[in-house]
Amino acid sequence: MDSILKTDKLCKSFSNGGVQQHVIKNLDLEIMKGDFTVIMGASGSGKTTLLYSLSGMDKPSMGKIYFADTDISDYSNDQLAVFRRGNCGFVFQSVYLLENQTVLDNVLTGALIVQKNSSELTKKAKELLTKVGIGEEMWNKYPNQLSGGEAQRVGIVRAVINDPKILFADEPTGQLNSASGQDVLNIFTQVHKNGQSIVMVTHDLKTALRGTRVLFLRDGSVVGEYRMAPYGTDDLKTRKAGLQDFLNEMGW
Repeated sequence: MDSILKTDKLCKSFSNGGVQQHVIKNLDLEIMKGDFTVIMGASGSGKTTLLYSLSGMDKPSMGKIYFADTDISDYSNDQLAVFRRGNCGFVFQSVYLLENQTVLDNVLTGALIVQKNSSELTKKAKELLTKVGIGEEMWNKYPNQLSGGEAQRVGIVRAVINDPKILFADEPTGQLNSASGQDVLNIFTQVHKNGQSIVMVTHDLKTALRGTRVLFLRDGSVVGEYRMAPYGTDDLKTRKAGLQDFLNEMGW
């Protein structure tokens, strides 16, 4: 597989009361096209900071980030915004739908900045919404009329409509009940099966089982890696036991 994202001695620090707090430390990491990479670790290990750095939402303090062999480390904020729009999709724990826009408009607003063919995009948005169980009767509803699971499914469609090279997700099931969380994870599994590269932060074992690669982060460094077959191609009980053993070994 081709490399889609790579870091070279990536560092990220924050100033806290005049004291430098080093969150990511000299991290060398490579993510391959088509991988479903899951980032795990204890609270405060740097998971979300790493996700934000990899996705261009935050700039590194030192080191390099290469996206498909292009160095984005020194991009300006405006350049990073253009880069994210053209290459990245984002799904967060909180969906951040625009409350004054309908479901369909929420999906289309950002997409129209990148792609100008509104009729083609509208057709695509409706097809994607239908695929994730958001039928025509819901397209003109507003976010406050949706359940948490429905809103997150709309958020996923918004994230993938521009065919991003990488889909980034930060605890996407963290605020959902078990049934809605399962529905959302099934969508992630399906888009990965269709070839989507995914980088996801989670603390949840059931969510992590959907990945093909689990990285364990401790104090800003990757201290362990575990590989799995694509979800659904192996025995779930064996898969869960193997990942659990790895996480136990990591002190999770």
